Amino acid sequence: MAQIPATPKPARLRRLVTAATAGPNVLLARDDKLQPSERAALALRPFSAKAAPQAVVFLIPLVGRHHVGNWESTCARLGATLAGLQRQSDSRWQAVICGQDRPEDLPDDPRITFLPFTTPVEGNDKWRKLAQLCDHLPELGIGAGYAMTFDADDLAHPGLVEEMMQRAAPGGYLAQTGYILDHRADTLACAAPRSLSQPLRKPFWKLCGSCAALRFDLANGAAEVDFLREMSQHEHRMFPYLARLAGRALTALEAPRVLYLLNHGENFGARRGRVSFKTRFVQRFRVEDDAEIRRDYRID
Repeated sequence: MAQIPATPKPARLRRLVTAATAGPNVLLARDDKLQPSERAALALRPFSAKAAPQAVVFLIPLVGRHHVGNWESTCARLGATLAGLQRQSDSRWQAVICGQDRPEDLPDDPRITFLPFTTPVEGNDKWRKLAQLCDHLPELGIGAGYAMTFDADDLAHPGLVEEMMQRAAPGGYLAQTGYILDHRADTLACAAPRSLSQPLRKPFWKLCGSCAALRFDLANGAAEVDFLREMSQHEHRMFPYLARLAGRALTALEAPRVLYLLNHGENFGARRGRVSFKTRFVQRFRVEDDAEIRRDYRID
């Protein structure tokens, strides 16, 4: 199963302008090339998330044992991801892990649940797992909050949940800044929007899928889950656009709150040959004095 291709950038701009000026119904009537995610965004646009957020929900697809070379290492990295959530300064979060194989050493924590994945899929099944995770959201007993797709090898800063819950952004959050650790080289870099002095830099959300938390309010009905599901089927570079199209523009997190682990041997991108430019990015934008960052994320 493949990712759904991104909408070309010129078409994104046209659709945002039409939705804002003429309204979602006009765009739906005029444009027969809208993707399912865009139709779901337009269906959600009339609604706003009014209820106060109750929790942050991390939706974690876990690769199957049959797809990896070292299952023990895969489980160890998931353990580090979950330990980072357990160190959150605000305890209002839940994590749902979806996969074929339940790790034996999952923490005994009521906030962490495992969702079995039994659907036969030829090829990469990450997208089908993300769809199942989104569909499972109403079963968690959380009426309103933030939903964040999160890779099973990335790390959250201890203040991630606290910032989201305290600021209560109406549309959700986007990680403009964040850290990338090249595990093989043991080198750490900072991703951030480009500037005049750093024109080749990239924002974190263009490099890592654990980058966006969407505000949801299930009182609005099925449109909320439908949008989350359809959005999750795209690459992360589509997230800010789709959120804007849905009327849920994302607010930038105030500080780097996520660390992306690169070159650990089982990265999804490595199977598609798409990590070499990220390796070069880490070399170019290396953080020389990274002791405090390593302490925050418990990196040995």
